[in-house]
Amino acid sequence: MGMQSSAVSIERVPTSVTKVVFDIIKIGIVKSNLIAMIAGLSMAMFVHDLSFLDKIGNIALALIGSAMVIGAAGVFNNLYDRDIDGIMERTKERPTATGMVGIGSGLFIGIWIALGGLVSLYLASPLSALFGFLGLFLYVVPYTMWTKRRTIYNTEVGSLSGAMPPLIGWAAISSDIWRSEIIALFLLMVIWQMPHFYAIAIRRMEEYRAANIPMLPVVKGMHRTYVQMNVYLVALFLSGFLFWSFNPYIAVANALLSLGWLVLSIYGYRRKQEDKWARSMFIFSLNHITVLLLLIVGYSVAASFF
Repeated sequence: MGMQSSAVSIERVPTSVTKVVFDIIKIGIVKSNLIAMIAGLSMAMFVHDLSFLDKIGNIALALIGSAMVIGAAGVFNNLYDRDIDGIMERTKERPTATGMVGIGSGLFIGIWIALGGLVSLYLASPLSALFGFLGLFLYVVPYTMWTKRRTIYNTEVGSLSGAMPPLIGWAAISSDIWRSEIIALFLLMVIWQMPHFYAIAIRRMEEYRAANIPMLPVVKGMHRTYVQMNVYLVALFLSGFLFWSFNPYIAVANALLSLGWLVLSIYGYRRKQEDKWARSMFIFSLNHITVLLLLIVGYSVAASFF
């Protein structure tokens, strides 16, 4: 893709520049990761008995910085994957895949919002900026540029990056990262991503195969993916009890949700077609993490007011 790729013909000018920007930064991923960041931040405020006004500056900087760093990771990922994105149905309309956004302009956007985001996080706390940098680096280099196209363990590598937002939020408030509460939230995010992304890989298996991406179901088949998914669901069930010291009800909620997910996995695998089973697993995964993160945020915020 040469220099001309950054030029846009009249016919391809989008109706909304905002939509192009949102597409290139992956706005959906930005939003979902911000919820996880806010969960870590609000948890730290509750644990350390701080009010919203005590840390309003840190909160604002963490929100701005996190959004920018996560968006930058999306930009760099889109730029590097523009060849395979053009092959896959769900990604073929991304501005970087169509050529609407070229390499030069994409790098300009990505580098500047990455720097802006890291500076914002650093002003919140240097540790928060460190986790922001780690999340960005892990997503772009070990995941996107190295393992995604080479090994079935790309999902494990990617999950480490996806688990950084809660650490960013926590570190914006407190430097004590060895508390059981934030360790529980970090492990929840790491483990949850595995069955979540396996479900996506099954649903899009033929697209990944066409793009030559070695996702687990493509390389090892459905049975291996099913077994590995269940192992992670059991681990998710067990790890949730680390939330007990934070709030027993959240620990129990995770246990019930994880157990329900495991039952759905075993029952659905035997009774449903593969694509329908994978779709139900994917939908359940979204409900699982959304409920838990909102419970954490809700409990932490409510407890600071009452």
